[in-house]
Amino acid sequence: MTDFEALKQDWLGHLRHERRLSPKTLEAYARDLGQFTGFLRGHLDAEPTLAALRALKPADLRAFLGSRRRDGAGNRTLMRQLAALRSFARFGERSGALSAAAFAATRGPRLGRGLPRPLDAGAATAVTRADSRAGEDRPDWVLARDAAVLSLLYGSGLRISEALGLRRSQAPAGPGEALTVLGKGGKTRMVPVLPVVVAAIDAYLAQCPWRLAPEGPLFVGVRGGALSPRIIQLAVEGLRGALGLPASATPHALRHSFATHLLGRGGDLRAIQELLGHASLSTTQIYTRIDSARLLAAYDAAHPRAAGAARRPDAPQ
Repeated sequence: MTDFEALKQDWLGHLRHERRLSPKTLEAYARDLGQFTGFLRGHLDAEPTLAALRALKPADLRAFLGSRRRDGAGNRTLMRQLAALRSFARFGERSGALSAAAFAATRGPRLGRGLPRPLDAGAATAVTRADSRAGEDRPDWVLARDAAVLSLLYGSGLRISEALGLRRSQAPAGPGEALTVLGKGGKTRMVPVLPVVVAAIDAYLAQCPWRLAPEGPLFVGVRGGALSPRIIQLAVEGLRGALGLPASATPHALRHSFATHLLGRGGDLRAIQELLGHASLSTTQIYTRIDSARLLAAYDAAHPRAAGAARRPDAPQ
C-alpha cells in the first residue's frame, strides 16, 4: 500500500468512527477522492504520492474541477468534491503528511439559490388533515399523529426536526399558548400555536396507545420510540399522489407555506424572521421574492400589453 493509500484509509476510518458520517456520505467522499486520484495519474503522468500532493497548486485543483465539469458534474457535485478534498487535506495536515493551503485557497463554483416552493393555502391545509389519508391502511392514531406534526409545520412554521424534538411536557395545554422551540445552533424561540393545531395535537394524544413520559418525545413511532423524520416524509409522499400535488410538496414546503402566506397577508418581515428562527433578515427576505414573482406572473398573464396576455386567443391585435 502506498503512503497515499494508507492516508486515504486512515481518513475514511476517521470519518466513519470519529465523525460518524452516514454510509452514503462516506461512499460519496471515497468516490470523490478516487476520481481525484484518477485525474492526478493523468495530470502528473505518475502514481500520486503524498509528496506530489504537497506540491499541488490551486491551478492543479482548478484543473481537476474543470475536468469534472466537462464530464457533466454540476455545481453542487463540484462543491461536495472540493469539500471532500479539503477534509482529506486537513486530516493529512494534522499528522504533517500534507499541506491544506492549496485546497483552502481553491474557490468552488457559486451555488445559485432557488426560490422556495410553497403550497397554496388549500393544498397546505389538505396536507395537515388526517381525513386526507382516510383510504390508507394505517391505524387512526398514526394518521392523527402525522396530521399533528404537519399542522405544526404549517401552523407554527417549525422545521421537522424541531417538531419531532418536542417533549411530551411541551404539548400546548390550550389555545393561546406558545411553544418554546429549540432551533438551529441551540437557539430557542417562542412560536404561537393556533387552536386548530392544538386540536390536532389533542386528537393524537387522545388516540396514542403509548404512555408518554413527560420528558420523552411528544411524537412516537408505532413501537413507542422516537419518531423518525423519514416517516413524515413518506406520509407526505403518499399525500402527493392522493391530492395531486407536485414533487415540491414536502414537509419543509409547509414551513415555506407558513412564511409565504403570512407575508402575503401583510405579515411583518421582522416578525416572520423571529417566528422562523432565522439569524439574518436576508434569509427571510427570500419570501418577498416569491411574492414579487407571483405578482409578475399575474401581470404577465393579465395585462393587455404583457407578453403572456398577447398570446391569449382573445388578446387585442
